[in-house]
Amino acid sequence: MNIFALWRPALIAGALFTGCVTDSGNSSIIPATDTESPHKYTNPAGDEFPILGWYSIRGMENQTPERYKEMRECGFNLSFPLVDSLSEVRAALDASIGTGIKIIATCAELESATDSTIGVIGGHPQLAGYFFKDEPNCNAYPQLAEFVNRIRKTDDSKLLYLNLFPTYAGPTLLGTDDYHEYVRRFIDELGTGFVSYDHYSITADSLGNTKLNPDYYQNLEIIAEEAASAGIPFWAFALSTAHYSFPAATREHLRLQIFSNLAYGAQGVEYFTYWQFPGLGDSKDVPITNAGERGSSWWHVRDLNREIQALSSVFLGAEALCVTHTGDSIPMGTRKLESLPDPIISLNSTGGEGLLVSHLRNGDNDYLMIVNRDLHNSQQVSVETKDNVLFIANDGERLPASAVTPSTWLAPGDYILYGWHQK
Repeated sequence: MNIFALWRPALIAGALFTGCVTDSGNSSIIPATDTESPHKYTNPAGDEFPILGWYSIRGMENQTPERYKEMRECGFNLSFPLVDSLSEVRAALDASIGTGIKIIATCAELESATDSTIGVIGGHPQLAGYFFKDEPNCNAYPQLAEFVNRIRKTDDSKLLYLNLFPTYAGPTLLGTDDYHEYVRRFIDELGTGFVSYDHYSITADSLGNTKLNPDYYQNLEIIAEEAASAGIPFWAFALSTAHYSFPAATREHLRLQIFSNLAYGAQGVEYFTYWQFPGLGDSKDVPITNAGERGSSWWHVRDLNREIQALSSVFLGAEALCVTHTGDSIPMGTRKLESLPDPIISLNSTGGEGLLVSHLRNGDNDYLMIVNRDLHNSQQVSVETKDNVLFIANDGERLPASAVTPSTWLAPGDYILYGWHQK
């Protein structure tokens, strides 16, 4: 049998993080019959990997098909537009028709006149879901749960979207001393069917020296663990807009964040922001500037999004079986690599701080993903595999691992991906 046809990737529903061991286009309005049970998550991007742009199209005057086609060209399929009113939401929904972009909607009327607002937009074919709140304090969960249930009683067929604080927010913002509790209570009390959180991991000092937040991977570990425990997927962010102490989003910065998220089993990726957010300065190191022009990171984001979709057969529906790290010192809250899956004979690296090593499973197919987690240095990585292992290129091409050099240099945030079919 031709090795190129050895196996075809299969998709499963949802991502789980179980620890180390060796509907597409639904435009109907379906009320919940039981809001005591959690909402059932369905992929709002259909057969594609969900890629969401925050504050994606700014202002009523920019709610045009041309702007949404441009966003689609940048590789997005979900938009959270910066609009305020129901009329603007309707304009965004109409403008996105036929562009490949769907809308996550929010407006004051959604809370103040829930039923009538859903009556206006709930059946629109471009509506992906409803947005409730960004970064809630857990003391607000009861009120938010009431809002979520009010939506569900009218329409339980769309994405129910809230976004959580990161670990570094602290007890005052979180409403608890325990981040596990913050996430677990969100899952249990709101029942939205998935978890989204932000952690902007790369900062710069006054001299421009950049570093990775020490709790970045710990945050990923906690989110992945709590989502897996609940049997639901999670989404995670990358920072694409320079502001405050956050530097310009270089190719390396974006890749480190996105591919670390995917290695932990994230089932959606999000960017803050697509369009420059008012009040965050006038940087040109953004996808779209205040002036509506393409900024320096537009092309970085476009290329990265295309790469994610090319590998959607690997990542969409993937379960993270085991995520570990190499190096003399591993990130806080993570585990050190002690063993490899059987088809991988050896893994060695030189230079740099260490690697992220993830064993993923998607249906009947297993994958080993190796990410250079060093923000500043390339690392030379050598991998020896058994004969049944395929090398998976970043455009999705599969070929025998024996046909590819076993040693390569990985730039910061870059990865190597191998796959094999379970017997």
